[in-house]
Amino acid sequence: MPGGLLTDLYELNMAASYLRRGMDRTATFSLFVRGLPKTRGFLVAAGLESSLELLESFSFTGVELEALGSMGFDDRALSDFSTLRFQGEVWAVPEGRIVYSEEPVLEVTAPIAIAQLVETVLLNQITLHTTLASKAARYAIAAEGRRLVEFAFRRTHGLEAAMAVARASALAGFTATSNVEAASRYGLDVAGTMAHSFVESFPTEGEAFRAFAEDHPGRTTFLVDTYDTLGGVRAAIDTIHDLGLGGELGVRLDSGDLDALARGARALLDDAGMTHAHIFASGGLDELEVHELVRAGAPVDAFGIGTQLGVSADAPYIDSVYKLVEFGGRAVMKLSSAKVTPPGRKQVWRRDGDEHADLLALRDEPGPAGSMPLLEPVMRQGKRLAPPTSASAAIVEARARFEADLACVPQKARRLIHPEHVTVPHSEALRALTRRTRDEAEARSGDGAR
Repeated sequence: MPGGLLTDLYELNMAASYLRRGMDRTATFSLFVRGLPKTRGFLVAAGLESSLELLESFSFTGVELEALGSMGFDDRALSDFSTLRFQGEVWAVPEGRIVYSEEPVLEVTAPIAIAQLVETVLLNQITLHTTLASKAARYAIAAEGRRLVEFAFRRTHGLEAAMAVARASALAGFTATSNVEAASRYGLDVAGTMAHSFVESFPTEGEAFRAFAEDHPGRTTFLVDTYDTLGGVRAAIDTIHDLGLGGELGVRLDSGDLDALARGARALLDDAGMTHAHIFASGGLDELEVHELVRAGAPVDAFGIGTQLGVSADAPYIDSVYKLVEFGGRAVMKLSSAKVTPPGRKQVWRRDGDEHADLLALRDEPGPAGSMPLLEPVMRQGKRLAPPTSASAAIVEARARFEADLACVPQKARRLIHPEHVTVPHSEALRALTRRTRDEAEARSGDGAR
C-alpha cells in the first residue's frame, strides 16, 4: 500500500516545486478541527492507527510514476518523487481521547514536500474515524449503559467506511458488530439474528423460529415483528418451551411503537418465566430516540444501531484542517478572515477532575501544575516509536481512554440537544507568539504589495 497517489493534484504540484528548488527545510503542520458541528460538544480522536500505517508505507511505485508522467509531470519531478519516503516526526492525541475545537489531534514535522503530500490522506483518515467515533459516543451517552450493537455495514458509504464505523464504534463503547469481516479483523464480538425474509420463507412464524433455533442454538434471538409483534413474542416463547432452550435468549423489535411493544413483550416473557430473556430494539434509531426510550423506562436491554450511525446522519463531516504552523524554525500563521491559525508546534495540557480544564500551549513550554499532556510522540524518522499492538488490544486501550475522558466532559458539552462548545484558552506564551507572528506576517504582506 505505497499510497503516493493518495493525494490531491495540488499537493503534487507544490511538492514538485519545493523539490525542484531544493526547499527541504523542515515544516510542521497541525491537524485540528476549526469548529464543531452544532450537535457536537466534543469529539473523540480516532484514525491514528491507519494514519501511521499509511505514513510508514508512503512511496511511489513505478506504475504510479508512469501515471504521473501521463498527467504532465516531467522527468525531473518524477525523479524527485521516486525517492520520497516519509521520514518525519508525528505527535498525536491517542485514539479514544476526547478533544475540543482548535486542539491539535495530530502534528506532522518533516521536510516540507513530504509533509505537504500526506495532508490529504491524513485529513481523510482522521476526519472519517473521528466523525464516526464522535457519533458513536452520543449513542453511548444516550444508552446509559444498555448494550449497543453496530448494524451499519449495508448503509455506509463504501467498504472502507464500513470497517471504519465498526472499529470507531467499538472504541466509543459499542459491544458488538454485525460486520463479520470487521469482527474478524479487529477481534470484535459479532452479533446478528435473522431477517424478515427468513420468517416469510416458512409456512408459519413458529416453523421459522424452530428451524433457526435448531440450526443456531447459540444465537437464539428471534425477530418478532414480521407479522404481529406480540404474536411473534408468543411464537418465540412456544419455541423456547418446545425445544427446552436455555442460555442467552431474546426477542428483537424492529418497528412500531418500541416503548409499548417492549413493555408488552417484557410482560409476556416474564409471565412465561423467562425473566432472563432480553429485548433488543432496532429500526433506524438515532441517539435521541434511544435516549427517549431509556428515559421513559422502556424495558429494552440492547439497541441495534445502523444507518444513523454509519453515515453520522446529523453531522456527516467535521471541519478538519491541516495548517502550516512552522517552517524552517520560523513560526507562521494564516491571517484570512475567520481562519486565523495560531502558530508554532503545540501541546494541549489537560487537568482532569469533575470536568476537563484544557490549555492550548506551545509544545516546549511546561504545563500547569497537575496537568498532563494530550499529544504524545508516536513516530520519529518515519517509524513508530512503539510497535503496533494487536487490533483488538488497541481498541480495548482506546475504549478505556474514551470512558475515562467521557466521565470528565463538562455536562454542558455532553448534552445531546443544544450542547455548548468548550472554549480552550491559549497560554500566554502562545498568545505572545501569535502577536509577533501576526505582526511579521502583516509586514511581509505589505512588502509584497509594494
